[in-house]
Amino acid sequence: MTIRLYDTSARQIRDFSPLQDGCVSIYLCGATVQAAPHIGHIRSGLNFDIMRRWFTYRGYDVTFVRNVTDIDDKIIKKSAEQGRPWWSIGYENERAFNSGYDALGCLPPTYEPRATGHVTEMVEMMRGLIERGHAYEADGSVYFDVRSWPQYLELSNQDIDDLRQPDEGVPGKRDPRDFAMWKAVKPGEPAWETPFGRGRPGWHLECSAMAHKYLGAEFDIHGGGIDLIFPHHENEIAQAKAFGDAFARYWVHNGWVTMSGEKMSKSLGNSVLVSEMVKQWRPIVLRYYLGTPHYRSMIEYSEEALREAESAFARVEGFVQRVVEMAGGVVEPAAQVPPAFADAMDDDMGVPQALAIVHTTVRQGNSALAADDKEAAVARLAEVRAMLGVLGLDPLDPQWADGESERGEDLRGVVDSLVRMVLDQREAARGRKDWATADAIRDQLGRSGLVIEDSPTGPRWTLGPR
Repeated sequence: MTIRLYDTSARQIRDFSPLQDGCVSIYLCGATVQAAPHIGHIRSGLNFDIMRRWFTYRGYDVTFVRNVTDIDDKIIKKSAEQGRPWWSIGYENERAFNSGYDALGCLPPTYEPRATGHVTEMVEMMRGLIERGHAYEADGSVYFDVRSWPQYLELSNQDIDDLRQPDEGVPGKRDPRDFAMWKAVKPGEPAWETPFGRGRPGWHLECSAMAHKYLGAEFDIHGGGIDLIFPHHENEIAQAKAFGDAFARYWVHNGWVTMSGEKMSKSLGNSVLVSEMVKQWRPIVLRYYLGTPHYRSMIEYSEEALREAESAFARVEGFVQRVVEMAGGVVEPAAQVPPAFADAMDDDMGVPQALAIVHTTVRQGNSALAADDKEAAVARLAEVRAMLGVLGLDPLDPQWADGESERGEDLRGVVDSLVRMVLDQREAARGRKDWATADAIRDQLGRSGLVIEDSPTGPRWTLGPR
């Protein structure tokens, strides 16, 4: 068994070889909490949640760090616009992000450090870089000298002379392409005391310092969206390696969620907030929609695509429910996933190919149900649950059951009683061979969003896709 991952720095799929046998260390660039999350933000956390689950299934002990950037220019700007403390905005949106992760079934990280809690580590890194000649002070700020590090831009494969330079120079900067590690205090802005003067951290320094603290000088995987390759990850690498860290062994990046071909973002006004989406769609359906395309692919958002995801998941969920009813109780997941599913996941987290195995197994299980082969149907369900568990999509997992409110359960009971009454009328019509009335009742229920299935034990209903 060898897991393979696409490494952005190598520009190819590589065999995964952990730094420490049996262990995997992952650092994921998490939320910048200037606003509530849209589904594009949550996709990254979800993709790496699936990766983490697969490593765990393969027997690795996973340390997963997902940071929170709770201070930056955007948060400070929002603070001024809204007349609220910067920390209030950050905390409110951090909670919104965690609610989104929780709603879509993401496991909590091993550590979730905030940038503002690690100024000491940042100062230590800046001191080391200044001593080594890779950074310098200027008017209370500290800048990284990009020309002092010959390997700069190797991740993004750019030429430093081709980089766009700012229109206006910043006093004290040696080169307009040098980036800020520490920003001198400005009136009305938050600031921390350091040997270089009062100020606040630069975005890139935060992640380098926190990765060093929680994962050490070298770790296995650094992840994030493809939009972070430059400048953020490029600058992280320069700082960390110039400081003396070996840093990340593999760089893994997920694709965007787009609308009309553009990256979903607040600035473009094309974002879809998670808090609103979970009111319109079941969270498990949103997870299916965002988590089942390959992590490196782009997802073009549309309600039609969401409805297709809902229909696809309904077929899987319907099979699970039918076998549980037939078996008269919960069927436990199989100890192992099918080999073809494992092969797909080992190959750069090939979720689409793995999902095809899920649907094939569901079809086999449905055939067993039709043939009244209980043993085969139960065996297929056990395999399906094992596969869905790895993807975080098992509808029988308490994560999803706990998400149903008591009011929702009460309402389902009421609906079930009403539908049963109508189905009894339909059965009576069938009994007297009044096929027109029976078909009319079935069609009316279908127009109401219910799917009626005739089984050997009588009719049953499920909610159809919207």
